[in-house]
Amino acid sequence: MIKDSLADLAIFGGTPAFAEPVHVGQLNLPPWNEFEQAFNGIFDRRYFTNHGPLVQELDRRLAGYLGVRHVVCVTNATVALMVACKALDLDGEVIVPSFTFPATVQALFWAGLTPVFCDVDPATHNISAELAAPLVGARAAAILGVHAWGRAGDTAALQDLCARRGIHLFYDAAHGVGCTHDGRSLAAFGELAVFSFHATKILGSGEGGCLATDNDDLAQRIRTVRNFHVSESVARVPLRINGKMTEAQAAMGLLGLDHLPRWIQRNRELYERYRTWDSCRSLGGFVDYARGGQSNCQFCVFDIDSARFAMSRDQLQRLLRSENILARRYFFPGVHRLAPYCTLDPEAGARLRSTEALCGRLLQLPLGTGVTADCVDRITGVLDLCLRHGADIARRLPQEQA
Repeated sequence: MIKDSLADLAIFGGTPAFAEPVHVGQLNLPPWNEFEQAFNGIFDRRYFTNHGPLVQELDRRLAGYLGVRHVVCVTNATVALMVACKALDLDGEVIVPSFTFPATVQALFWAGLTPVFCDVDPATHNISAELAAPLVGARAAAILGVHAWGRAGDTAALQDLCARRGIHLFYDAAHGVGCTHDGRSLAAFGELAVFSFHATKILGSGEGGCLATDNDDLAQRIRTVRNFHVSESVARVPLRINGKMTEAQAAMGLLGLDHLPRWIQRNRELYERYRTWDSCRSLGGFVDYARGGQSNCQFCVFDIDSARFAMSRDQLQRLLRSENILARRYFFPGVHRLAPYCTLDPEAGARLRSTEALCGRLLQLPLGTGVTADCVDRITGVLDLCLRHGADIARRLPQEQA
């Protein structure tokens, strides 16, 4: 359906562009027959959890795929970050971006650590050594970097900073399966990296995550922390948790690995279709994944120039959602504006200027298995109409209602 006038927009009484919601998450699933066969094997073995054969196989295959000595799969990436904090035996402050999913910071809080919010580079959307260095105080224990959108920042400078100051460096690479930087996977940077296999990630296991490291001793500590009993490993650690991945999760993860190249290629094709849309330069721009490595193109992140677009990001999101285009504000708000951090550090917003700006501009557009080339064209068609009539739409959608 081609929309030519404001009356065609669903928010003003027209028919939505899509009869069913179009989501932003990947939601990649293997063929049913492969899924059924894998689960029949689980039932035949009657081995459902406690480091079963599929979990061990997934550990091995991911280690090879990511190019590290050790991968330890766990129940989800938030637990992986909690395990990382205890395996590294951190105490005190951890420098972390506020421009991230809340779980990154929540894991630090759960581990009894104090997050110190760092602004991000407006070009990479990641923290840098230059921005982090002034925050490394006497109580600093580590820097937790986030490879936002699966795109690395200045890893070498961060590594040098942490080595000079005698603190740990680890990464939240939740978005980063299939992404590289300087010819290496994101698992190669820092003492360890955490990846997510949530259902919305390009490699999903329903829930799930892993920790990746080249450090043998650290890997042993990680395996001990993720276990609430002593049967697997006995490294000296401050605390344990039940973070075991199940065989069902591992089965989905293994099947996903087989299909991952196809899913990545499809993402790239759809992402490039968005980027070649004629009007995209007038509206703002899409996050560029070409810097220094390959991307899984898991996210299609649109940076909106409200001055040229004549309407705000929030107004545009509201309009798109009325068309069943479930665009999301990533990341919004910055974690520093969420409880309890907004009361613990109420002045953070004044320091985090790039974070505040990005949180007010970025919009994630649908991309993944539920999206076709025709879907992209229909979405950009709606955006074209919004571009032509942005001022009129903005007047009819007051900012306070967005």
